[in-house]
Amino acid sequence: MNGTRIAAVGHYQPARVLTNEDLAAMVDTSDEWITSRVGIRTRHIAGPDEPVDELAAHAAAKALAAAGLSPADIDLVLVATSTAVDRSPNMAARVSARLGIPSPAAMDVNVVCAGFTHALATADHAVRAGASTRALVIGADKMSEVTDWTDRTTCVLVGDGAGAAVVEACGPGEEAAIGPVLWGSVPEMGHAVRIEGQPARFAQEGQSVYRWATTQLPAIARKACERAGLTPEELAGVVLHQANLRIIEPLAEKIGAVNAVVARDVTESGNTSAASIPLAFSKLVEQGALTTGDPVLLFGFGGNLSYAGQVVRCP
Repeated sequence: MNGTRIAAVGHYQPARVLTNEDLAAMVDTSDEWITSRVGIRTRHIAGPDEPVDELAAHAAAKALAAAGLSPADIDLVLVATSTAVDRSPNMAARVSARLGIPSPAAMDVNVVCAGFTHALATADHAVRAGASTRALVIGADKMSEVTDWTDRTTCVLVGDGAGAAVVEACGPGEEAAIGPVLWGSVPEMGHAVRIEGQPARFAQEGQSVYRWATTQLPAIARKACERAGLTPEELAGVVLHQANLRIIEPLAEKIGAVNAVVARDVTESGNTSAASIPLAFSKLVEQGALTTGDPVLLFGFGGNLSYAGQVVRCP
């Protein structure tokens, strides 16, 4: 069983930008109120003619191009999303059709905000076991479609977007570049973050999520580093789920990654759920803030009060 690596990443966001000032004209809020509580200044919002699979396909196409691959090189497509409108065909099948991937295994993974890191681990396992040669792993969500735009506690948080990674086997003698996953959940607290009802609407118990994330998750994230054979001090980057800057900063500090670049894409993208980690990771790579071979902790958490994290080497 060979180890695996991320060959390339890519991301995509809709063109429309919604500012805090725009929101202040819609609900009782202000730029000061939003930035002081969650650190978000802007977010990208998809139009009615931009479905989740279109966002996902744009990001995936960029990742394929960066890897120098064609759609025919992919035999497994995993899409992490919780905002698919239809039950079938799933987003993975629709993305495969958009890109012209000939005959992939195509599955959606719904673990909400921790979806991408769950999907990345699933791809890692599939390639290691020989069930896949090369996988396309995508996180994509259109949170604007499940948001109550009259509720200032949630509408200020959300954004739309997608991020993608190509996962393949390492070469002979090459060290594994995707570390062991550490994943789990707190089912009895699953109600703290939810998308439910008819029509489906996003809601959360913010204080419960904040306490859980800042008190329980640092030790779990450090254990994910242990499984990769690293200490937090050796990390070059930390990409947490971009939920809220007031969660990201204390969580990163408690993990102890004192030498790492910490992703803060939430300030310009908002909470994009399953898209947030690959979106933020791809931006850091594109900006040159991380370089090839750098160890980076990817750590998702949120809906279901699920979590999953692994250390990867930067493509």
